[in-house]
Amino acid sequence: MENSFSKNQDKKSKNGIFAAFGAYGVWGVFPLFFRLLDGVGSPTIVAHRVIWSLVFVGIILKAQGRMGEVAQALRDKRTLFVIFLSAILLAINWLVFIWAVENDKVLDVSLAYFINPLVSVALGMMFLGEKQNRWQWLAIVIAIIAIIIQTVGLSAFPVAAMTMAITFGVYGYLRKTVSVGSAPGLFIETLLMLPFALVYLAYILYSFGFGVHADPLKLAYLILTGPITAIALLMFAYAARRLRLTTIGMIQYLAPSMHFLTAVFIFGEDLNSLRLISFMLVWLSLLVFSANSFYVAKQKEK
Repeated sequence: MENSFSKNQDKKSKNGIFAAFGAYGVWGVFPLFFRLLDGVGSPTIVAHRVIWSLVFVGIILKAQGRMGEVAQALRDKRTLFVIFLSAILLAINWLVFIWAVENDKVLDVSLAYFINPLVSVALGMMFLGEKQNRWQWLAIVIAIIAIIIQTVGLSAFPVAAMTMAITFGVYGYLRKTVSVGSAPGLFIETLLMLPFALVYLAYILYSFGFGVHADPLKLAYLILTGPITAIALLMFAYAARRLRLTTIGMIQYLAPSMHFLTAVFIFGEDLNSLRLISFMLVWLSLLVFSANSFYVAKQKEK
């Protein structure tokens, strides 16, 4: 009986690992996908992403008989308010992400999601009273130095990178404060964004005609923004239920690593020596923080 339970747990863990790699792998190729929509404009892409994510997630929730979760969340005023705030942050994050891809700033995207775990740590310290040990503080200090060097390397503060990191970090924090699943939460967020998306697209069509919408291939890519957004999220939710946080914490670096390689070797973005040093310090910071987190988790298991 015990052996059967152990095998079942191993199978769940393996499936969870595949799902986690799938989710972060999909997020990792987002810059390549959104480059296919070059010339469309980030607000238009976000508007379509909202509409088609809502449709695709709605179909899944209906098929799974989970629309009751949506109705329950909509009846709770506090939950609805928090999700409204998270929807604003998500919209900003999507907009800046796509803008960065369109404007040859995928290195900013990579930096954002490398430092995002440390932003989450900072939020935990500020709002949840979480305390860090000396190794974790060292990791945070190294990351701050990296951002300063990145600022010098760019001759400007990395606004896009920090906007993405902070909006996604606060988004994650807000979503943890309400008991709503990933898929129902995304459905409500996109539902709240829907009026703005429809008004914007109506304005574009009225003012400029069909434009890119007359291109069947571009229109197909715009529609695909919904499924790829939802599929990645659902794979992540599946993995999160089956894996330890430390395991997911290590796998999450796959996406920004793919962003970094894409920016340098496919898009040919400039990586001067100061920016490289900055990234190396970010990697060192994450190595220190992850190694310490892994050690602490192991000690708790004993």
